[in-house]
Amino acid sequence: MTNSLIVVCLLTLIIHTAETLSYSVRFAGVKLNKIAIALSLTGIIVLVSRTANMVQAPLTAKFVDYGKIDDSFPLLNYLRIIMLASSLGTLIAIALFPTFVGLFGRIISKLEIEGSIPKLLTSVTVGQLKNTRKYIRRPKVRLRSFRYLGIPKRFIVMNIFVTAFYTVGVLSSMYAAKLMPDLSTTASQASGLINGLATILLTVFIDPQLGIITHKATENVEYRDQLGKIYVLLMGSRFLGSLLGQALLVPGAYIICWLVKLL
Repeated sequence: MTNSLIVVCLLTLIIHTAETLSYSVRFAGVKLNKIAIALSLTGIIVLVSRTANMVQAPLTAKFVDYGKIDDSFPLLNYLRIIMLASSLGTLIAIALFPTFVGLFGRIISKLEIEGSIPKLLTSVTVGQLKNTRKYIRRPKVRLRSFRYLGIPKRFIVMNIFVTAFYTVGVLSSMYAAKLMPDLSTTASQASGLINGLATILLTVFIDPQLGIITHKATENVEYRDQLGKIYVLLMGSRFLGSLLGQALLVPGAYIICWLVKLL
């Protein structure tokens, strides 16, 4: 089981690193004034994270099956370790943010020339891969520089809670399946109850605000210089949200149990 846990943690880390690095794609697109091309690249990131999730989900569900068979199996500990992997993935993305802004900037420029992803991939040479070392940048985080960015506090708080809901939704439903063995199938499919709320909050409050922030940066050079700091702040709120998910894991499971009983 240890090997399976390691695989699930690695996949979870990949998912959250890839999703969080989407901010670097946006920032690179804004810097080059090619935001439309940048947004098309985010589709690749979504593809990577969803592919990893397709493998991760059944492996995680396997732990629930073991937990139903053996009461001594530490299912809750396994789920918490998986959530820690999501937090680690977000931290890795924050550390890689400056490096990937440069890399994605180069990719966006090449994509504009080549015209398609397959042509872009086939045009890559060994020499170009070696030159990627020059894009490596050390992350520099200075708390003082985040004081006057003009970002509403409620927006940051909302982003923390939305991330927490997304992080905990599937795992809480799986733990609820352990708590309700007679209705385990229904409980395991109830993650949409939590993720649905998170999607509504994301669509109504987060996405429009993020779009406004990005649009301002495309029209205002001074604001564009601050956009990188704003994205780092948003990534930091994602990290806090993944940590908050630890506190919501068990309560979320009991809420799902209560809702399943009402169905």
